[in-house]
Amino acid sequence: MFIEMDFDSEEALYMQLHDQIILGIAKSLINEGDQLPSVRSMAEEIGINMHTVNKAYALLRDEGFLHLDQRRGAVISIDMKKIENMTHFKNDLKIIMARAVLKGISRDEIHEAVDEICDEWQIEFGKEA
Repeated sequence: MFIEMDFDSEEALYMQLHDQIILGIAKSLINEGDQLPSVRSMAEEIGINMHTVNKAYALLRDEGFLHLDQRRGAVISIDMKKIENMTHFKNDLKIIMARAVLKGISRDEIHEAVDEICDEWQIEFGKEA
């Protein structure tokens, strides 16, 4: 699986898992309707506590990226409205940009980084996915 945990990071393990799954969706490593491993299997596979996996899955569910089904388990299900997506995205982006500004990263460097990521993922703005 594509999940890579950094056990030396200051970032909480559940957030690392959360972010790795979102990146997996964005990079089409996992897609709408794909089933994630059970909480127990995921915990064993990446070497973390089941409660940590459960917390990440619950957060993904609350954000609209995951549906928890009794029969199928955790299933990728992107059902948030676009306006809600944009609100969350803008809030996240504000924090990221504030960090960049505090670290002396310029507007041009931010744009360059966004362009590099879009090129890497072959994303074109203005087109529906």
